[in-house]
Amino acid sequence: MRRPRPAVPRPGQESVWDYPRPPRLERSGRHVVVASGGITIADSRRTLRVLETSHPPTWYIDPRDVD
Repeated sequence: MRRPRPAVPRPGQESVWDYPRPPRLERSGRHVVVASGGITIADSRRTLRVLETSHPPTWYIDPRDVD
């Protein structure tokens, strides 16, 4: 079985291979909007993200910001 070959990230991008193990939880200053079918489901600036090697970031939104 071949090991995955990480792509070299472009400027402004992150590589999941640079994320830590064990996972790290960090506060994010990003404004996150979740919408479906033109309806806003969540709109938050109080977001957290979990970073773990070889996994895409997982975002958590404060429940008070979910409609």
